Amino acid sequence: MKKVGTVVVSSLLLLAANTQPVLAAEGKKVTFTLAEIVVTAPAVSKPLLVETDPKSPRQPVPAADGGGYLKNIPGFSLSRQGGTGGDPVFRGLGGTRLNILLDDTYQFGGCPGRMDPTTAYIFPESYSKITILKGPETVKYGGGNIAGTVLFERNTERFDKAGIRISSSVLIGSAGRDDELLDIAAGDAAGYVRLIRTRANANDYEDGKGDKVHSFYTRNSLTGIFGWTPDADTVYEFTADTSDAQAAYAGKGMDGPKFDRNDYSVRFVKKNISPVVAGLEFKAFHNYIDHIMDNYSLRPRPGLMAMAMEVDRETNGGRLTADLILGEATTATVGLDYQRNAHRGRSNMGMGYGKWTRDLTFTNYGLFGEVKRQLNPHDRLLGGLRTDSLAVRQETAGVEAHNRTYGAFLRYEHDYKSAQATAYIGLGHAQRPADYWERRVNFFLKPEKNTQLDTGLIYRSGKLNTSLSLFYADINDFILFKNKKAAAENIDAAVYGGEVDFAYALNRRWTATASLAYVRGNNDTEHKPLAQIPPLEGTLALKYSADKLAGGLLWRGVRSQTRYDLNNGSEIGHDLGASSGFGILAANIAYKAGAQLIFAAGIDNLFDKDYAEFISRAGVPIPALGIDSSFRVNEPGRTVWVKASYNY
Repeated sequence: MKKVGTVVVSSLLLLAANTQPVLAAEGKKVTFTLAEIVVTAPAVSKPLLVETDPKSPRQPVPAADGGGYLKNIPGFSLSRQGGTGGDPVFRGLGGTRLNILLDDTYQFGGCPGRMDPTTAYIFPESYSKITILKGPETVKYGGGNIAGTVLFERNTERFDKAGIRISSSVLIGSAGRDDELLDIAAGDAAGYVRLIRTRANANDYEDGKGDKVHSFYTRNSLTGIFGWTPDADTVYEFTADTSDAQAAYAGKGMDGPKFDRNDYSVRFVKKNISPVVAGLEFKAFHNYIDHIMDNYSLRPRPGLMAMAMEVDRETNGGRLTADLILGEATTATVGLDYQRNAHRGRSNMGMGYGKWTRDLTFTNYGLFGEVKRQLNPHDRLLGGLRTDSLAVRQETAGVEAHNRTYGAFLRYEHDYKSAQATAYIGLGHAQRPADYWERRVNFFLKPEKNTQLDTGLIYRSGKLNTSLSLFYADINDFILFKNKKAAAENIDAAVYGGEVDFAYALNRRWTATASLAYVRGNNDTEHKPLAQIPPLEGTLALKYSADKLAGGLLWRGVRSQTRYDLNNGSEIGHDLGASSGFGILAANIAYKAGAQLIFAAGIDNLFDKDYAEFISRAGVPIPALGIDSSFRVNEPGRTVWVKASYNY
């Protein structure tokens, strides 16, 4: 029997929102409603905002990291380079164009080849919620959000009395997939202690042709959270995160035998301070990553010189915000933040590691404010302003660069009186200075400047739930890598498209859902397609829920991509050429065995389709393992998974 691909699991809570209104309308008594046990596409909940629960199962099951999880949300793509460590892309824009915060802290990878994007260090299920903020229409979470912002949020609820909470899960699947989570919190009204232990492991998966893909990985993490809650309005919290990992990469000539992370943060929250100051929050953090890449630890290297590089990055920062009540209809958030990160490396050419050399240091100060004004019961305005001051020093050359950047947005939202619908239109502007990977190629690049129009509609009523998000982004001084990252320059570009999601309750047991995501990019300076823009893709799903049992089918279709810019792209990768379209089918079933215990199982890529995504690394040959080169890194073939979740 042929081995099969990889596994991950995902999310479980939408069908109740679709079926419960129908049941109420029919006057039926509800004794048990199984929320969507396997989430296929989280819906937009508010204008430009998507929220999802990472502790719930998801299909297709993503890789056991943050990028793999985001891939299954409409509008996201993933540049695959192995079984883990893929780089997430939203609306064709990734890297530091997409702000990613881990529990309100910044962490940047160290690898010059981006083996370790921020999401590579994330075990999604160890977080309470994932929030996606589309576009540049917020200023609270740092500048440079050209594409948007992703928040991996962890919340420990205060204990009203002495007690214990347990959240645990085990997932096993094809290619030796094994994910484990144990999350225990204990405390009382005075405080709490919480420990989170995770492990993710997988062997090499096989693609739809049955060929092995160099993709195995192992990751372990441990988190400790200690909180003091002297009253209902006050929290003092200390968090320590540590993790270690190794991963094989089919899309690179090296692997990652070491990905170590150590993070520490302190947080203070005070609510209801005065009639004007509704809340105050301060957070300070220290993040450190240590990464080794080489061509001999995780693969044979006959005839090749042993090569290795060790890099690290230290990031320190802080953030102070105040929530203000400026009147009966006006609220605001104001704040300031600080961040400093320093990168260094040392190499090994078979004769031992050389000395550490610091190359780039970034220091940034930010000041921001957001305001919400309720004009009347059905209309509101939201707006914000932000400014950042960045100093970058190239240590090896002794040169510096300084960038003053700005961000702003204004959005109007309207709730219809005659329907449970909200329409919105907004204009946002964000500026992003060149990052570490871009300045390694061209230190004096200009900051990108994105002015973006967003509009859309959200409708939630009875049997039908749907939303539509459209955008047009005019990006001046867009940073484009050319000739396989040999050069980088500023151009002018335009990116536009949108997403739509749809859910319709056919009756009290059956629900149909669909989603569609489209983006188109143009290089206006050179009058040709913009590189690294994914093709049109959509999903169709049919879901069944009855008492304690649920199941469903999910089809994902992706169109071929013939608009590309050969060998040009971004820090994530470059265009390899045209890609073929494909369609894949997945199936799942779930059973709620009790109030705390849920079993879920599924099959992804049911018909063992051989395919690759347009945005992907090229597969590197490893003759000693019998692995040939591939045009792109192929996706997993048929994948079978089973997950058990227990919450107490």
